[in-house]
Amino acid sequence: MKPSVAILEPVATVDTSRLDAEYRALTEGCGLLDRSERGKLALTGPGAKEFLAGQVTNDTEALTPGSGCYAAFLTPKGKMLGDLRILDRGEELLIDTERVALQALFDMIRRFKIGYEVELHKRTVERGLLSLLGPDAPRVASAEGLPAVEHANSAVEIEGVAAVVARTDVGVDLICDAADTEQLAKALHERGAVPVSEEAAEIVRVEHGRPRYGIDLDETVIPQEAGLNERAVSFTKGCYVGQETVARLFYKGKPNRHLRGLRLSAPVEPGAELGLGERSVGRLTSSVLSPAHGPIGLALVRREAEPGASVSVGEQEHGASAEVVELPFAARRDGR
Repeated sequence: MKPSVAILEPVATVDTSRLDAEYRALTEGCGLLDRSERGKLALTGPGAKEFLAGQVTNDTEALTPGSGCYAAFLTPKGKMLGDLRILDRGEELLIDTERVALQALFDMIRRFKIGYEVELHKRTVERGLLSLLGPDAPRVASAEGLPAVEHANSAVEIEGVAAVVARTDVGVDLICDAADTEQLAKALHERGAVPVSEEAAEIVRVEHGRPRYGIDLDETVIPQEAGLNERAVSFTKGCYVGQETVARLFYKGKPNRHLRGLRLSAPVEPGAELGLGERSVGRLTSSVLSPAHGPIGLALVRREAEPGASVSVGEQEHGASAEVVELPFAARRDGR
């Protein structure tokens, strides 16, 4: 039996005026969100890049100071244990990940670094992380000269606070000493950054089709199913844990599932089952009410639910429906 689905009443449960104002800041100006809760680590030592290259999907040995990359770390069978961002700061590799994946990442590094000239450092509590989201983010962060390439990073000082600034797909992130986070946030606000909620930032994330580990992705997902190969996987570097499955699927196979967008007929809570005819083809993982696109969501759906297909969301007699679409909903600002 299919579970019932909760259809939200946006006017009654959501402060749309607040969200609309925050959304305008995120898409037309600069929104400010404190993401210091993300898991943060650092690797130092001459063997750091070589070691990490054998554990994650992207080519860390190709990094140079001021560059960075996005990657996943996998089980031997190619399933995701988490994802991470790696910033080459010259003297160290700065790593951040979803908090839900931090322990697995920490355990993996600690277990397999034996034999390498590498040291692991905890940074979650020691470092703050502020996200500036929107087209005006580089100006607010004094990062106009930073290459417009995702993960490009450099040192910056804002009103006396030292930080590392890194490009993201929708703005920049600033990493500073935890004790300076409040002072830095105040300085950014005075420069025009508008504090926004996680709820508003999630709208922009879904519009850009960026899956989030712990929400859209889990330990059952192979990177290609989530459309992560281009961003997170190198097919020219050396071996890494889970490579055989990832390479075999890329060169010879067809994923059974794909990350897709859903244009919903009504706002629906995540978790609702998606049906194509009588067959279950996935579950709604992210769901937002976008001021630009209406109710939309993300889901890993079976390949028979192709773009253009209509699927039921929850119980057919009481639920909503959705059109399956290619991602992203919103055009990328870097033109790619």
